[in-house]
Amino acid sequence: MVAHTVQAFRALGERIARLALVVAPDDQAIGEALPDFPRAFSGERLLRVGGASRAATVRNGLQALRMQEGAQPRDWVLVHDAARCLVQPAQIEALISACEHDAVGGLLALPLADTLKCASPEGRVAATLARADKWLAQTPQMFRIGTLLDALERTGERVNDEASAIEALGLAPRLVPGSSQNFKVTYPEDFAWAEALLRSRC
Repeated sequence: MVAHTVQAFRALGERIARLALVVAPDDQAIGEALPDFPRAFSGERLLRVGGASRAATVRNGLQALRMQEGAQPRDWVLVHDAARCLVQPAQIEALISACEHDAVGGLLALPLADTLKCASPEGRVAATLARADKWLAQTPQMFRIGTLLDALERTGERVNDEASAIEALGLAPRLVPGSSQNFKVTYPEDFAWAEALLRSRC
């Protein structure tokens, strides 16, 4: 999954100045999954600063980019979850193009197609929500490094994604239409769907 994810970003070439993979300090499996990382091109970095949560991992990765790699607060960063290994270069490019001149930044997202229900403690429907303005958040999510780092330091572990941290600052990220194929591999059956989609692209 990591290899497929990295390949999608590599395909953008010089559009991305640096590709950093953030892993746990004791991660030994990454060498087997990506034996050519970070040697594939000079802009790749392997950062062993992962934390106990997604928010901590992203925050540590951003701090490493600032302190070790010379990234500047106004530089853009795209944060992506390797569990979304089906993202395609065209989707990443669409996000960059939509956000590179935006005052805030944004994220790939998908308009909600299904009816949305709220559950009661007893496991019954408590309410049906209007779906017209509902979106499913995806990644990558693209923000200025300084703004995102400040947002994550303020919100701590209580956010689900980078956009939520940005929202906590009172800012409104841009929603950029994504794809239903950019789903997060989470449940056992997702692996079969992901494999079938990858095979169909060959």
